[in-house]
Formats: sequence, C-alpha cells, structure tokens
Amino acid sequence: MGNTPWAYLDAYRGTAVKGTWPTMVEAFKITASRYGERPCFTIYEPDRISLSYSEALGIIERVSRWLHSRGIRHGDRVALTGKNSPEWALAFIAIHFAGAVVVPIDYQLHQEEAESLIRFSGARILFVDEEKYEAYGTNLKDLADEIVSLKQGVGTCLYDLDGPEAAWDLPEENDLAAILFTSGTMGRPKGVMLSHANLLADNYLAQSHIALGPEDVFYALLPIHHAYSMTVFIVVMAIGAELVFGKKMVTKAILRDLKQARITLFLGVPMLFNKLLAGIIRGIKAKGPLVYGVITALMAVSGFVKKTCKVNPGKKMFRFLLDQASLTSVKTCICGGGPLAPRVFRKFNQLGINFIQGYGLTETSPIITLNPVDHYKETSVGKVLPQVDIRILDADEQGVGEIIVKGPVVMRGYYEMQEETAAVFTPEGYLKTGDLGYLDSENYLYLTGRAKNLIVTDGGKNVYPEEIENEFQLYEEIDHILIRSFTADKKLQTEGIEALVYPSPDWYPGDTPKERIRAEIEKIVSQVNQRLLPYQRIDRTIILEEPMEMTTTKKIKRGSV
Repeated sequence: MGNTPWAYLDAYRGTAVKGTWPTMVEAFKITASRYGERPCFTIYEPDRISLSYSEALGIIERVSRWLHSRGIRHGDRVALTGKNSPEWALAFIAIHFAGAVVVPIDYQLHQEEAESLIRFSGARILFVDEEKYEAYGTNLKDLADEIVSLKQGVGTCLYDLDGPEAAWDLPEENDLAAILFTSGTMGRPKGVMLSHANLLADNYLAQSHIALGPEDVFYALLPIHHAYSMTVFIVVMAIGAELVFGKKMVTKAILRDLKQARITLFLGVPMLFNKLLAGIIRGIKAKGPLVYGVITALMAVSGFVKKTCKVNPGKKMFRFLLDQASLTSVKTCICGGGPLAPRVFRKFNQLGINFIQGYGLTETSPIITLNPVDHYKETSVGKVLPQVDIRILDADEQGVGEIIVKGPVVMRGYYEMQEETAAVFTPEGYLKTGDLGYLDSENYLYLTGRAKNLIVTDGGKNVYPEEIENEFQLYEEIDHILIRSFTADKKLQTEGIEALVYPSPDWYPGDTPKERIRAEIEKIVSQVNQRLLPYQRIDRTIILEEPMEMTTTKKIKRGSV
C-alpha cells in the first residue's frame, strides 16, 4: 500500500476491516475512534447545529437499533429523501449500520414519481423531511412499515429513535450499499446498484490525486442524494473532516456559508462556478478599463507562475477579490456534473484557487478521473484514477471514441433491469459510458460529447454540441443553452445546427422588449460563431420564454426538449 491515502487501514485489517476496502460501517467506526471529538456534520441555517463524530456515532447506533427492532434485516431496502442536512447523513449511515440498503430519492421529484421509485425499490421504511411527512404518510400507507421525520416537530422523529441491544449481520464489502436512481438527461430513471466496496474504493482512489485531511471543511451544496455529492459525504466520513450543509443554490446564501464556515474545499457544477466567476469579473470591470486591464494582466502572470513553477502567488495578490467573493479560506474547488469551459478553469487558478475538474457517472461511484492539483490540464477532465482501466472503443483517426471503463468503482448493474444491464457492458466486462473522448500519453481524459448527441454534418464532420455550449458559459445574458441539429432542407435532407436559448431572468426583467432580447442574444451567437470552425457554426437561434427542464446537477434533460 505504501504512502497511499488508504495505507492507514493496514493497522485495522483483520480486526476492524474485514475486506480489501472497508464497508460504510467499518469506515465510520474507524474515523470516530480516531477523531471522535472533531466536528462531523454542521449546518448554519435556520439554527446552527454541529455534531462531533462521537455524537454522530451515538445517534447512528440508536437509529440502527430501532431499524432492527422494526424488522429490518440484512439486505432490506430503506428509502431516504430530504434536503441537505445532518439528519439526512445520520439516516444514511444508520441504514448501513442496520445491515440494510439505502435508497436515496431526489427530494425535488414530483410526489408521484418519488412514490413510484420508492415502491419499485421495495423499501419498507422511509425517512423524509418534516414538510413532506404527512403527504407521504397518507399516500404510502400500503407500502412502508414506518415513515420517519428527519426533523423534530412532526410525527416520529429520527432523534427520538432507539431500540434494544441486539446482534445482527453487518454488511460486507461486496454487499449492496445503495440503489441510486439516475435523473438522467435521456430516458427513464435506472436504479444503479453500488456496493460498499464501490463507494469506499472510489473515495480512497480519488484521494490519490488530491491531498485531504481532517482539518478540511467541505461544503455540501448540491443535492446530497446525487452520487457526486455523496462522494464528498463519504470522503469526509473517511478522513475525519467536517461537512457543512448548504440548502440553497442562491449566491448570497452560498457566500454567507463560505465565509461563516471557513470552507476549504468547495464542490460545484459548471453553472455555479460560472456565476461566481462572472460576479468577480463584473466587480473588476466596475473599477474601470485601466484597473481591469492591469488585473487581467496580473492574473495571466499569476497563472503562468502557478502552472510552471508550482508556486501560487495569486492567493496573496488577489486576496481583496477573493475576500469579496468569500473565497479567501477556499483551498480547492472541484467542478463536476458536466463540462466546464477551459477559460473558467484557467481564471480560477489565476486567482490563486486550486481549481480542478473530474469526470464520472453514477454507474462508476462516480469519479473515474480527477485533475491532480500539482499537474492539472485545463482542457482535460483529469487523470485516470489508480486501479481504474479506461479505454476508447472504436476510436476514429483523431483517437476519439466511446469511453469504456472497468475497475473496483464500476456498479453491479441496474436494479431489476437485466436487459439494460447487459446492454451497457462489453463482452470483456467494460462499462460503456455513452460519452465520447480520447486519452493522451499521460492517461489524461478529454471529453468531446455524448454519443447520443453527436451531430454529423453533410460534409461528414462530427460536431459535439457540448463543445459549442461551453463557449457560452461566461455570458451572463444567457441562463442556459442547448445545441442540436435540425432539418435545414427537407428535400435534400441536409442538417443545420440550432441553438435553443433561455435568456437570464436576472439580466432581462419581465418588461424587457423581446426585440431587444433577440438582438442581444443573436449578437452573442454571432461572436461565438466567429470563434468556431465553419462546420460548427450555429445556423439559427430560438429564444425560449420558459426554462428547459433540468436535472438536479443543472444539466438540461435533452429528452424533454
């Protein structure tokens, strides 16, 4: 094992750790024994609540005893839905302590869809936020043995649970840990089955590319039921760090949390980081063209020094800017959940923040590549993690093909979907991601787009919509954009490229003339077209009056458009 992030587990093998990778139960118990008095789960709104690892362990064990007293046994499913909170995390771990399988449900789903997934999973007990407690209690009487509120004030509450001491079968590393339903940008949700080994292996392997420790403070802002956020939660649990829960993706609330909690590691999606950067740039521009020019030049120098000399002058040079954006304490930002424009990546690094991005899928627990902080590549989604084998299927002359992956992080399959499971694996056992990309000589991965979204022009050129969409990420006038093909000439069956644009409501209030909106959006499209290759250029623009449907990680559901 050497100096790997998981080397410390050697001292526990054969006693506290039974397998190659610890289970969720083993990992949390080890951390509680090492860092019992350190803060574990914290939230600042509406009231500040902070639990130490020892306090969290006590609650978790009481809840697990209660679950066992209600007949929950090894392998049974227990559903969990709610906003980000310490209680959500406590319930998640307690379900595993009871030997059961957790089924996290997107709290933003419509009630009927959520209930359908709960029924499909066969869950016998449901943990839910207090505001939906009564609705689920009415509609799921035929399903759940018990419905538990995550907060006090209504019904049976998580904090009130306990049960008699008993012995039961604890999970092993290859046992099923969670069924995660993908929101997906296409098609119906699938229940991704992940084992304890899948989730914990991903946690430790990802740390090979980023140094983390118990002194770190992580920010859980994205919905925590999602695999991307869940990784943060599991990493924190394994290293003894503190996890601060954010509830709203509202800039003012985020900045307040960042400053108050002194966050050191901040995970987000492209849309969030685009807004933060746009705010910083807007503030610089407000100081006048001379100041803007000087700061822009200094940022370029800072970025060059950081990348070539492994020294980070930007943290001190631009402290006044970082302080205004509540980013002074942040050491590292990690972007995932979608493609990020390289210039956004570059500007954060120029400002002195270690800004990296990764790539993965729910089916891969989820991270399979991550940019090392000391050797990042701005156009890449990162270096392949140790023990993960990525290959390119049916590569073209540029080396671009479908990304396939094998390793300890790959799922067991889709719940109750044998045909779909068989279809997503190659005969050699590699998972087909559906994403297109290529690898360089140092095993860094580059994404070009989704195979389903690929547009082939009349001249036989491949156009990847995501690459074009990236060009619009720093335009504040545009809230979101989707690029797709359309039939330009029915007789000749030729295809063109169109942009569906939803203008930013913040930039264009409701009384803004439509003619002005169209003129300004088309001007932006024209600017972007000048940067694109001729066969990539947008032929027509459609201005939308309503936003497109999105997943919880702010990716457009292309199948709904």
